[in-house]
Parts: sequence; structure tokens; C-alpha cells
Amino acid sequence: MTKVKVYVTYKESILDPQGQAVTAAVHKMGYNSVEDIRIGKYFEITLTDSDASAEQTVAEIAEKLLANPNMESYRVEVVG
Repeated sequence: MTKVKVYVTYKESILDPQGQAVTAAVHKMGYNSVEDIRIGKYFEITLTDSDASAEQTVAEIAEKLLANPNMESYRVEVVG
């Protein structure tokens, strides 16, 4: 079995209202050195495929379902 992690985040050009709200809250707590916080999604997927085909399979799933390619980017990481 192969475990794959997928990280989905907004593209830099897209506003992240949740991230802005968290950044403002952190500043109110006195942590003014925090410049920016971006919110994303995290998925762990376990497959019976080999590492090479698992990465390709999960990339296709991320492209078609997990991420909106117009607004979000994703990163696939094969764990083992």
C-alpha cells in the first residue's frame, strides 16, 4: 500500500478571506511578527498502487475533484 498526501491551497493571486481573518486574530493576540497566513486543505489517501502509479492517480484525482484549478494549486507527496 502507498500513502499519498495532497496539499491544496489558493493561488497567490487569489484572496484568502479565512487566512486574512486568522491573520487579524493573531495580530490582536499580539503576534505582530506574523505577516500572512494562508488556509488550505489537506488529504491523506491510501492506495494499493505502486508509488509511481499512485502519484499519477492522486494527481488526476486532485486535478478533477480536490482542487479548483482556476483558484487553487495542489502538491502531491508520496509517503510510502
